[in-house]
Formats: sequence, structure tokens, C-alpha cells
Amino acid sequence: MNDNTVTVIPGDGIGPDIVDATVRVLDALNCGLDFEYAIAGQTALDKGLDLVPEETLATLKRNRLALKGPITTPVGGGFTSVNVTLRKTFDLFANVRPALSIPGVKSRYDNVDIMTIRENIEGIYSGLGQTVSEDGETAELRSRITRTESERLLRFAYDTAMKQGRKKVTVVHKANIMKSTSGLFLDVARKVREDYPALEHEEMIVDATAMQLAMNPHRFDVIVTTNLFGDILSDLCAGLIGGLGVAPGANIGEHGGLFEAVHGSAPDIAGKGIANPTAIILAGAMMLDYIELHDKAKQLRRTVRQVVGAGDVVTPDLGGRASTTEFTDELIRQLKA
Repeated sequence: MNDNTVTVIPGDGIGPDIVDATVRVLDALNCGLDFEYAIAGQTALDKGLDLVPEETLATLKRNRLALKGPITTPVGGGFTSVNVTLRKTFDLFANVRPALSIPGVKSRYDNVDIMTIRENIEGIYSGLGQTVSEDGETAELRSRITRTESERLLRFAYDTAMKQGRKKVTVVHKANIMKSTSGLFLDVARKVREDYPALEHEEMIVDATAMQLAMNPHRFDVIVTTNLFGDILSDLCAGLIGGLGVAPGANIGEHGGLFEAVHGSAPDIAGKGIANPTAIILAGAMMLDYIELHDKAKQLRRTVRQVVGAGDVVTPDLGGRASTTEFTDELIRQLKA
């Protein structure tokens, strides 16, 4: 990609603070990025606009590269998740969630390095066939899996594993019970893996995967799975390294990518200046890799690990007393050192 204009969606709650921190850090890296700001979520509603305004969709279509803070989708009928809307609108079929241990972050395990790649459009989250009976006694929801989307996602996962020098791909399913949907996904995986003989291939039922992640996460390398399973397991993996505050995410399509903090908007600490921007800064590093600024991405990750590992200038959730701004200033100081 040659056009490095980024659509920036600050989001709600702590979003503006942590997104501002990330933009400052990216500027300090001299990446040659330009930033075009847009709004969505509660911030847009407060201005009398749609949850995802047309102006926001237009800039996303134009730039095909986005950095997004946490967004609040109002509770209640009539509101569709902003994240789901953006993924479907821009065909962001792959959700990529690395979980990499960071020195200095309190967690149950050290040296965890797991990448979860999740199908982003189909399955339970497709929203197909959601009905509730008139008497309120019965609710139904359809899960739809296609061979085309499964193959696209699986090839993306295996290609990513190869590019990153990974050794093993674990395909997670529930084909023993969900014989149609999970069965189709597993069938496609068995065919796709034949084109990647250099990678070890493993199949694992989703409940067994959850148990093994809790008992021995080091046995995993890349996990690829369907939408609902991936949503749950990627949060579990984040828990292994200290939580969502240090776990970035990306939504990738064939013609663009959206990089984000996976955690929520944390309204309880909004405006207090103590939010931890680590997750979205690491998402910024993923964005740099996506546009092939690999050296810049490595430099950013290395600096985050140094600052967090030292523990001297970190936010309260990481055991320190620094503000968001002070933590960001320290990152920038070390980037320029």
C-alpha cells in the first residue's frame, strides 16, 4: 500500500485519550502517516448523527486504513454494533488478535505468544434469522458458514503463519456436535492445509482448547477458528498475558485494515487521564506491519516492552502512578533516544 492516510476514529470514553497517545507515538516514529479524523458510536449520536455517519463511511472507503478507539454501542433495540457494521461494510473478514507476554505485566504465565485468527463475518454473529416468538418463550438464531468464506479465512491464517515464521496452526471447531457448520469449516481446513506442508497442523475441539489454554498455553502458536469461538478464545488468550489492556487487534480485508483497542470504552475512568494506551499503541504497530513499515513496527514494540518492563512510568492498571500523557511522553522519549 502506498497511500498512508489513516482514518482515525477516537471513539468514546477513554478512546480520545488513548488514540491521541497513539497518534503522538506514530508521529514521533516519523512514519510518514497523515491522519484524517472521523466519529462513530455514542459520540456521533450526541451530535445528532447516525451511529456510523455517512461522512465516516466515506473517509474509510477512501483511505482503507483505520485506527479506531473503543466505541460504545447503545443498549437497546435498533442499534447494531458499530464493530459488526464496519466489518461487514468493508468486508474485513479476518480478525487478528496476538497475545504476547510483556515483561512487567502481572500474569499467570510468562513467554506466551499466541495469535488467534477469527472469521469475522459469518457464523452466529452474522445476525441471520434472529427471531423471538410472540409469547416471548422461544428465541432462534441461525449460524451460516460457507465454503468460500472459510477457505478465504483459513488461507489467510496459514499465509500469516508462514510470513511470520510460525510453526503450527491449530484449527478449532465443534464438528463432533455442530456437524454441518463446524463440519464444513473443518473439512475446508483439511484441504487447505495440504498446500502448507511446512506447517504443523492440529485439530482441536473448542472446549478442549479452552482447557488446554488454561493449563498449557505454550503448546499453541496460531489458532484459527470461526466467529463466536474466536471471540471467546481470543479474550481468554488476552487474559493469559494480563488482560485486554495489553492486547491489540486488527480487522483485515482484501482491500483494507482497521486496527483497534479490543477493550471497552471504560466510562468509569474517562476524563481522568489515567487510561492505559498500550493495547491501541500495539495495534498501531500492527498497522505499521500491514503497510510494510516493519522496522518501525519492531522499534515501537521494543520500546513498549522496555517502558512497561521497567515499570517506572506506567499507568495505575500496570502498577504505576503515571498519567496517560506521562506514559506516552516516556515512550516518545525512548523512541527518540
